[in-house]
Amino acid sequence: MVVFLALLIGIAGYLTYIYKVSKDALGDITTDADPTIVIPKDQSVKVKPVTIMLLGIDTRKETGSLNTDVMMVASFNPKSKSAVVVSIPRDSRIDLAGYKIRKANAYYSRFISNGLHEDGLKKKEAEKQAKENMRTMFGKFFDIPIDYTATINFQGFVDVVDALGGVDVDVDMDMHYVDNADGTKIDLNKGHQTLKGDDALDFVRYRKSNDGTNMSSDFDRNKRESQVLGEIADKLKSFSSVTKIAGVIKAVGSNMRMDIPTGEVENMISTYFGISRSNITFIPLEGEWKSPYVRLNETKLEEAKAALQAKLAE
Repeated sequence: MVVFLALLIGIAGYLTYIYKVSKDALGDITTDADPTIVIPKDQSVKVKPVTIMLLGIDTRKETGSLNTDVMMVASFNPKSKSAVVVSIPRDSRIDLAGYKIRKANAYYSRFISNGLHEDGLKKKEAEKQAKENMRTMFGKFFDIPIDYTATINFQGFVDVVDALGGVDVDVDMDMHYVDNADGTKIDLNKGHQTLKGDDALDFVRYRKSNDGTNMSSDFDRNKRESQVLGEIADKLKSFSSVTKIAGVIKAVGSNMRMDIPTGEVENMISTYFGISRSNITFIPLEGEWKSPYVRLNETKLEEAKAALQAKLAE
């Protein structure tokens, strides 16, 4: 009985700690949200499908860029507790009425630059406007409403993977690449293995070699991103990860920003916590490389649009 009580006290203490960490992290994560917006209960993510655009941003000092090297559009349905996630190759040629033709990963930084220089906005305001512009543009591109935007930097990805104790993946080829200019040093060998944060980032970023090993592509990268995200989802729902949740929350809170109201983030967590890889349909867009763009396969693009629309209509 003493041991049992001690265990209960320990669990209660840990849950209290998790609650505090979660509240602090959510406050950081949702700094982009408008605090005056109140979502009616019948419009909440708990009862209504929602679409979020996820942008993985290269904010390293060595590069000085704000390119979105990871771009995904995800639709969630609360009835089926399932999601569709579409990955967009970074070099995709976006030809959309009302927008200048660019690579997909160049729009976010361009929107920020326009906000700073043309509209005279402060940096935070320009970033917020850029996220709104990304939602509007890619909403038109996929013919769906995109409700929110989430951005995460490279360090956030690394910290989440490390907080979970690494991810088990199948490295599909030998990967070796060095770039002294930005500090990149990718050194992975083919085979099934557990990757820590930095190596997991190298795994999803790898595109080319400078020591004679195999070349890769945007399409391979998108498949690896899906593999790692699926592994993270499965790890988060496992009992063994319970004690690691605080570290994951801290990692996300330090490196992710969302324009979703805090209450809706809490509703997202309570609604979709425990979602597994089997409930997530990953669709990496494909196409053909014609320098300097990836020309997307129209059939695959239409399939992705239909899958997102169907998820919202369930």
